[in-house]
Amino acid sequence: MSEIRMPEGTVLGTIGDEVIFENDTIRVWRLTLPPGGIQGWHQHNLPYLIVPLTPGDNFMRFADGRSRSTKETPGEVMWREAGIPHELENVGQTTYSNVLIEFKQAVAKA
Repeated sequence: MSEIRMPEGTVLGTIGDEVIFENDTIRVWRLTLPPGGIQGWHQHNLPYLIVPLTPGDNFMRFADGRSRSTKETPGEVMWREAGIPHELENVGQTTYSNVLIEFKQAVAKA
């Protein structure tokens, strides 16, 4: 787990594996990462909720060089604002999965 910056010229990917629902107000993604798997560089342009489906032992690297470990528990809900590009690595021993809900319309900060 190293603290790295996003490589110059990196093309940003999607924020999940697949969109499982979408309407005028929300978009719902599913993400699954095997142990050691990395969700490539991506950026959230909308505020969103993360709902872990499995325990998560992950490591995030941000485009500005910051990094942080995250621990996620099924059933909890995490609010996030739109932000800078980052990547997510599953450093745990089991597959990590979540559902991510993007809000397309203005919402009050949580």
